[in-house]
Amino acid sequence: MERPCEPGSVRPTQFQPATSRFSYPSSDLAFFDVMAGEPVNVNEFEELAREALPKMNYDYFRGGAEDQYTLKENVAAFQRILFRPRVLVDVSSIDMSTSILGYKLSAPIMIAPTGMHELAHPEGEMATARAAARSNTIMVLSFSSSKTIEEVASSSQAVRFYQLYVYRQRDIAVTLVQRAERNGFKALVLTVDTARLGRRELDIRNRLVIPSIRNLEGLLSVEIDPTAGSGLEALASQVMDTSLNWKDIEWLKSITSLPILIKGVLTAEDARKAVEVGVAGVIVSNHGARQLDYSPATINVLEEVVQAVEGKVPVIFDGGIRRGTDVFKALALGAQAVMVGRPVVYGLAARGEAGVVRVMQMLKDELELTMALSGCPTVKDITRRHVFTESDRLRSSL
Repeated sequence: MERPCEPGSVRPTQFQPATSRFSYPSSDLAFFDVMAGEPVNVNEFEELAREALPKMNYDYFRGGAEDQYTLKENVAAFQRILFRPRVLVDVSSIDMSTSILGYKLSAPIMIAPTGMHELAHPEGEMATARAAARSNTIMVLSFSSSKTIEEVASSSQAVRFYQLYVYRQRDIAVTLVQRAERNGFKALVLTVDTARLGRRELDIRNRLVIPSIRNLEGLLSVEIDPTAGSGLEALASQVMDTSLNWKDIEWLKSITSLPILIKGVLTAEDARKAVEVGVAGVIVSNHGARQLDYSPATINVLEEVVQAVEGKVPVIFDGGIRRGTDVFKALALGAQAVMVGRPVVYGLAARGEAGVVRVMQMLKDELELTMALSGCPTVKDITRRHVFTESDRLRSSL
């Protein structure tokens, strides 16, 4: 999220579990084609999620920081980018496959780290991981996952990356990294935009109660006043390491052999610094607009980051993907792949594993159509000249 990928472990007296009113076998996708009123695009899954979830849970997933300006802009900015399609190109065969860090994907669409999937569906991240495997894509497991690293690893054969926050107690990070390595995770995604938690007013108003983060059981114990607003905000203020800086990348590299990607880069300056310190990839993200409101929409800064990186490491895009056309636009501006957060959670809330598979397939189907209509038989054929941005519009008016 675009997304809710938050640190934390508390022992609340209670929380509102996800109790979706929909129950379908995870292997059965046929009902999507035969039931009246079923969603025909990814956006329509959000309404199904709203109907299925307790208000507190739904607000946690959908909400952004403060005025939610950036939350709206993450989506709206895509709508201001137009296509420059090419014609009379042989598009009888479309190949959407690509690879990230050597791992092949059926399409350049990954599952972003979003926290606490049990608030969306009882099977939580285990259902999401199975859907990732069925979709032949990479899942980034959230630091704040409801299910343990071991449970998710045993649930499917999906390629998995692990998202990491660094707490003041650095030994927690060491332990979690070691567990991720032992359980076959292929990379670490260090989230770097959360020195403090953004002000999420829906969670404050709802007095968000979060379940215990099981990966942290036995590692962290924090007392949270359940009447004092957002439990997540209270937790973060006690445990996040506000001293984390570029020098600590070397420390992290010293405790793992896994490649490290950093998530939360929005400027050329930070992109160049990331390459200098030796990360394996850069993820352009504003945390699903949940941190600093009035930060730019990620699609508006993607090209700046890509140019700064100069092809030295892959650039992955995160924020506002709702259509296959959005995926195409991000690829045209230089991303190697995109991450999808909220739509995955909405699919999970509405239909469990089958809903996640359906969301991913919808995006792939739309991307395939966009590639065909734009004259791009393969992902490598998508270039900067296939899109017309606001910057292009300004330059052409001078």
